[in-house]
Amino acid sequence: MTKPRRRQAGEGGISAYRTKAGERFLIKYVACRDDGSKYVVLKRGFKTRREASAALRDRTHSVDHGQHVAPNRITVGEHMGEWLDGLRKSPSTIASYRKNVRLHVVPHVGALRLEQLTGTRLTALYRQLEREGRADGAGGLSARTVRYVHTIIHSALGAAVRDGRLIANPADKAVPPSAREAASPEMSTWSSEQLQAFLGWSLARPDDLYAAWLLLAITGMRRGELLALRWADVDLERGTVAVRRSAGLIKSKGEPERIDIGRPKSGKTRVVDVDPQTVIVLRSHRAARGSLSLTFARDDAYVFGDLAGEVRHPERFSRTFLARVRDAQRALGEDALPAIRTHDLRHTMATLALINGEHPKVVSERLGHAKVSITLDVYSHAVPTLQREAAGRLAALVYGAKS
Repeated sequence: MTKPRRRQAGEGGISAYRTKAGERFLIKYVACRDDGSKYVVLKRGFKTRREASAALRDRTHSVDHGQHVAPNRITVGEHMGEWLDGLRKSPSTIASYRKNVRLHVVPHVGALRLEQLTGTRLTALYRQLEREGRADGAGGLSARTVRYVHTIIHSALGAAVRDGRLIANPADKAVPPSAREAASPEMSTWSSEQLQAFLGWSLARPDDLYAAWLLLAITGMRRGELLALRWADVDLERGTVAVRRSAGLIKSKGEPERIDIGRPKSGKTRVVDVDPQTVIVLRSHRAARGSLSLTFARDDAYVFGDLAGEVRHPERFSRTFLARVRDAQRALGEDALPAIRTHDLRHTMATLALINGEHPKVVSERLGHAKVSITLDVYSHAVPTLQREAAGRLAALVYGAKS
């Protein structure tokens, strides 16, 4: 019978010990601190010798290749704070990350040392957030929000691995809500008749933001992009609108909210063509703004600024739209005009364009999507119509046009 090979110096060792739960195993190996001094590492709690042996191989391999993580007492909360302080993202994104870490991460796992965080512990956290994660105690978070929290945690722990604070990212082994479970809620859109009815009602009212609703529906711009639009971005001679920036609301605990003007979501400028009739509406709107103050019609003025010429508050702008829709419903009837959000004007534009046969690439460019596949995924409800039309055109090629 062949005897087990004796471990050489530096390879570490495995020892058995007794607990109330039964036999357990520990591993022991030598590692180096940053200053070059050596120390012995003990890790307990392995249920089988095979499990302990595999862990020992991984740890000694990390030591041999300079990947060993020196012992530290850095907590999840401390690391998250440092990571957020050095994050290079838009102010609105950082504010969102901070809020989610403060509400949904630190209270639950913030006091744990980084090395204590496991995939199983994170999976349990995600289930807990789905059951009872709301800060107001009124129930659980949506799968979409929990998956967003997982994205933040995964990114933060990835930085811990790069910094040598963790050997591996425990979030890789966690099980967050799936992409299907976290899908966006079903969007609401208007038909062309409903859109025409609302715009007609708004124009006859008259509504000082008629041009804003029209431009959102024609271009598919995001709310923040519309609010950050300046007259210098609008070429009334060529009939184009350049989307160069976006207005976002920044909310940080203990600080007054503020509006940040940054790059569009895609990070790139895009130019959107508009039709002659929309150009006429924009000319009229500029004249109306100029009648209030000549400064409101200057190139550096916001196209849809408030009465002080400043960028409008994004949330108040959305509330104004919802109020306009309710007014229109009372005039036209709820059956004639379903309730939608401001962002749904963007969805309405894309859906109507695709159903009308516009090439997905053109629609994607107007929306500012990075890839056509994003457009087709988001607006997959319009694809069956395109498939039917394509089938008809292909049939004409195969069978020949009927006389």
